[in-house]
Amino acid sequence: MTDTTAVPGLAPAGATTGDQVPRQRRRRMSPGRIVAWVVMIVLLIITLFPFYWMLRTALSSNSALYANATSWLPVDFSWGGFERVFGMQSTEEAIAQGGSGASIDFWRYLGNSVVVATGITVCQVFFSAMAAYAFSRLHWKARDRVFGIFLLSLMVPVIFTLLPNFLLIRELGLVDTLLGIMLPGLFMTPFAIFFLRQFFMNVSTEVEEAALIDGASKVRVFFALIIPMSVGPIATISILTYITAWNDYFWPLMVSYSDESRVLTVALGNFTEQSPQTGPDWSGLMAATLVAALPMILLFLVFAKRIVNSIGFSGIK
Repeated sequence: MTDTTAVPGLAPAGATTGDQVPRQRRRRMSPGRIVAWVVMIVLLIITLFPFYWMLRTALSSNSALYANATSWLPVDFSWGGFERVFGMQSTEEAIAQGGSGASIDFWRYLGNSVVVATGITVCQVFFSAMAAYAFSRLHWKARDRVFGIFLLSLMVPVIFTLLPNFLLIRELGLVDTLLGIMLPGLFMTPFAIFFLRQFFMNVSTEVEEAALIDGASKVRVFFALIIPMSVGPIATISILTYITAWNDYFWPLMVSYSDESRVLTVALGNFTEQSPQTGPDWSGLMAATLVAALPMILLFLVFAKRIVNSIGFSGIK
């Protein structure tokens, strides 16, 4: 005869444990969850559709686009748009395929964009980190009032500062130079200071006080202790700053007039120039836009998790 005495802590064979029922219930799709998934999928499609249309246009022949502009697939499939972007077509070939025939020095524009975005990111994050440390750790008169003024400057539209910045750059003789493009955003921004200050305030003060007792100065504490402990937030604000500097258009348009200082976002306008035979070079424009956006998309995808986690300002546990 089989002993059916229950062993404490173990459920009899064939029995359903209490925590299995909620699991089965959680697996059931409620109407609200179904609606949420449908809404999320629709929003995802709406978000990704412009990128698909950009790729579809880039892979089409520019001269054939006007005849079948509503096609969901590439019209008269062609790599001509990308060839014009990378300078692999002559002027005659570009005009024959519906391009404008304008000279495009893509690699120079790309290099200018890399120099400008990198310079702004390195300098702006470095100076903003020092300012954020001063606002979070150093005690000085009117510190909170000065920080409040910095926060108020977030509400000033950027367009209001364009004309004063342009006059300053002109007086310094930096018009049509890469330094002139970088200078207005080279030092610090209120958002970067606010972002890093919130993290620095959550860093434990015991470790910093121990370093000061051992004879370390505030400068050494900042570089040897605070910066290594803040790699996550600094990397996050660096990525956001780099993307912003890369995508900037209106300010570089105001101060750059030649290929020597023209960045990629401004150079994309060359594809919309008119020629006697054709209209705007839409396939070339979409190909150039896709190539220009691809590095930023990949950068964000690689560091997306770090960005989301760092925005929580978790500090040190």
